[in-house]
Amino acid sequence: MGRPARIDRAAILDAAFELADREGLDAVSMHAVARRLNVTPMALYRHLDGKEALLDGLVERLLTEFRAPRAGQDREQWLTAMAGGIRAVARRHPAVFPLLLTRPAVTPAARGVRDAVVAALQDAGLTEAAARRAERLVSSAVLGFAASEAAGRFRQHEQAVVDEDFAELLRWLRLALTGPHHQE
Repeated sequence: MGRPARIDRAAILDAAFELADREGLDAVSMHAVARRLNVTPMALYRHLDGKEALLDGLVERLLTEFRAPRAGQDREQWLTAMAGGIRAVARRHPAVFPLLLTRPAVTPAARGVRDAVVAALQDAGLTEAAARRAERLVSSAVLGFAASEAAGRFRQHEQAVVDEDFAELLRWLRLALTGPHHQE
C-alpha cells in the first residue's frame, strides 16, 4: 500500500490562487506552487498536466466563485446577480481576474457555469445559437467592465459614478437581450 497523498487538485489550486493573489500571475509556476506545498514539482503532475491545466483550474476557481443562473430564475434577477458576482470576484482577485479575459472555460466546472448562462438565456426565449452568442457578448461586456474597475481604470471617478455606469451597462445588456434580433 502506497503513502497517502499529501496534496490533491484542490490544494494545488488553492496554493496557486493564493500565490497569484499575492504576487501576480507571473509568479505562478509549477515550481513555485510546489514550493508553497512543500512537495516536489513532479508531485503536482499526478493531479494536473502542467501549467496550462493549472491556469485552467484558476479560471474554474474564478468562475465558480459567483452564483451561476439557476433554471427558471428570472432573467433580470440572474443577470444582476451574476454581473454583481463577477464584479465582486474581480475586486477580490484583481491579479488573477485577467485570466478570464485570456483563457476559455475548459474544465467541466468552468464549462458548467458557461452552460448555465446559455441555458438561462434559452429559458428567456433565445434560440441555442442566439443564447451562445449572447453569453459571449454579455460575459465579455461584464468581464471587461469588472477587469477595468479592478485594474484601477476608473479610479479618477467617484465610486457612485462607477456604480451608476455599471447599472447602465446592465440596462443596456437587458435591452439588447430583449431586442428583435434575440431570436437569430
